[in-house]
Amino acid sequence: MFIMSTIIQKKSLADEVAERLRKQITSGKYKTGDKLPTEPQLMEKYGVGRSSIREAIKILSNLGFLNVQQGVGTFVISQTANEPISQRLKRADMHELDEVRHILEIKIAEKAALRRNEEDIVKIRKYLSERARTAREGLLEECIEADVNFHISIAEATHNEILADLYRSVATHIGKGFKHIYSDTDNFVKSQGLHERLGKYIIAQDAPRALNMVLNILNHD
Repeated sequence: MFIMSTIIQKKSLADEVAERLRKQITSGKYKTGDKLPTEPQLMEKYGVGRSSIREAIKILSNLGFLNVQQGVGTFVISQTANEPISQRLKRADMHELDEVRHILEIKIAEKAALRRNEEDIVKIRKYLSERARTAREGLLEECIEADVNFHISIAEATHNEILADLYRSVATHIGKGFKHIYSDTDNFVKSQGLHERLGKYIIAQDAPRALNMVLNILNHD
């Protein structure tokens, strides 16, 4: 069995230390009221310098997990935190992000078809066209950006600002993940027809067909 070392690679530093400590807190290894190991002990455990440990502690303090008492030590004050959604999305894995995207897009397609206006139609057509062109030309990064913007434009067409903001945040991180998953634009070329029909049904205000088409797209992915 392979056991992951607790030593932190130099490329990770404070953020990685903070994430490891956060997992230990939320899993119950460190409970509310517990005192964390001293700075030297944490430095030895994670193989990083004092500045990285202090920055990690600062990150977790700002998130509401820890409280630093000068001259006494660092204590766990909560095993959960009021973490901003933007911060939470940064550490989400692609499976979590994709699951949230699927749930959102189903409702977004329906609402967008019912509420889109002429300005929305212009943006949907613009990004749909850019997606087709960049996919055809093999421009992966530009194609991913156009794909993300196309779906964001549909979310904005719901005219529900909370829904649009939430989807925008998730889609931005999905787009970053796509850059590691795809090595070319073949998948985007193959799915262009489905996206064309999704745009068509939303513009036509055909909510049932828009919903059916977004399900086809999600199954295709």
